[in-house]
Amino acid sequence: MSRRVSLPNADDLFRPTAPPDGDRVEAEDAPAAGGPRRRPVAAVPEPAEEQPQGRRSSGRVRHDEKMTVYVTANELLDIEHTRLTLRRDHGLAVDRGRLVREALAIVLADLEENGDDSELIRRLLG
Repeated sequence: MSRRVSLPNADDLFRPTAPPDGDRVEAEDAPAAGGPRRRPVAAVPEPAEEQPQGRRSSGRVRHDEKMTVYVTANELLDIEHTRLTLRRDHGLAVDRGRLVREALAIVLADLEENGDDSELIRRLLG
């Protein structure tokens, strides 16, 4: 009997992590009686015919820069609740980082467009 440790090979370490058909994953099976229907959950929404101009978040790409933000327990719960609501009600599977990047893009676009009348300025002054 060999006491040699079995290690994974290169194919196991570098296998693709995306589902075969791209970014769509089927939701969990619904309960048999009266449960919600099965529907696809999109990690990234399908590209729209016409995309709005202006500031956009970076979306689902590898990010090389990192920033640490401290939030309260209630703020973290609000972010997680929003993430789960987006998944349940809209079929969007987004992580907390993507959610924060999208919110940041919205706030910065509002600041560029409205300047002193932006929501960010009003909240920081008030």
